[in-house]
Amino acid sequence: MDPVCMETAFGMAANRLPRRRQHAFTLVELLVVITIIGILISLLLPAVQSAREAARRSQCLNNLKQLGLAMHLHHQAYNRFPTGGWGWKFVGEPERGTDRNQPGGWAFCLLSYIEQENLRNMGLGLSGDARTQAIIKRIGTPIAVFTCPTRRRPMTLPDKRVNNPYCTASQNQIFATEAARTDYAINCGDMSDPGYIPGPSSIAQGDDPNYSWPNTASFTGIAYVRSEVTIDEVRDGTSNTYMIGEKYLNSDRYYDGQDGADNENLYVGYDNDHYRSTHPSFGAPSQDRPGVSFYGFGSAHPGGWNVALCDGSVRTVSYSIDLTLHQRLGNRRDGQVIDNSQW
Repeated sequence: MDPVCMETAFGMAANRLPRRRQHAFTLVELLVVITIIGILISLLLPAVQSAREAARRSQCLNNLKQLGLAMHLHHQAYNRFPTGGWGWKFVGEPERGTDRNQPGGWAFCLLSYIEQENLRNMGLGLSGDARTQAIIKRIGTPIAVFTCPTRRRPMTLPDKRVNNPYCTASQNQIFATEAARTDYAINCGDMSDPGYIPGPSSIAQGDDPNYSWPNTASFTGIAYVRSEVTIDEVRDGTSNTYMIGEKYLNSDRYYDGQDGADNENLYVGYDNDHYRSTHPSFGAPSQDRPGVSFYGFGSAHPGGWNVALCDGSVRTVSYSIDLTLHQRLGNRRDGQVIDNSQW
């Protein structure tokens, strides 16, 4: 057969073969798929966020559990809980112990019991500027166990004490640019006026037996200015008394150190950043809110805040807890009956 005829015949046969239909998504079909995916994501996202918050809340409870255990380890060693320190001018003296002669606060006193012995000893054996610089380094060292992961990660924030410097044995005026913070406060009692103080003007003045310290006979908490509370003094029962809980913060101020309840570093002595009263005048425990500041307990968690009790247990307490009950839980010795089914 002629080659041209063969090619023509082959082409005619090929044209008679069934062709495979090419299929593509129409615009309508694509929009439907995108809509379905969006619906699935909207359904799954709350569950994912809820699971993440549950994990963060669990970590927060674990932090408080560790701090509560550290308090009991300290009590086993000294037959008392750590002191509350002298006031917000002081940041902890490594040469001193954890009794009323220690100007630093409860967080500083617990460092040896949360595997932070080296941090506590910064400046030990040094003098002059070398000692001062070591203490400034400690001031700027955050610790994860003092940070609630729902609120923020462990970090340093700007130190706002430019006009009110810290005081140490090596230098009467310490200025730190960055400072660690805490999301947890210890129970100082249920007083209407906890009397937060700067403390004496110097270590020497605080050591002077003639210096006039505030009268703390009416204080009812676990740690406060120059406290030395024993577990036997928790007469209302260790399971009915707050030890350490989450503190409320203005959510606009998490990262600038400007909140009056968050402007001191982690290691200072007696101050409202680290010590909270349960008196009703400080308000009910509350979830963090933008633009609102007060010196009570609370947290970034929805539904409730976390607390370690004096028996070492931890629990989540509802924001709707009765204010009178909340006050009683801050008083270690008022003799009032606590109905555990109410909180």
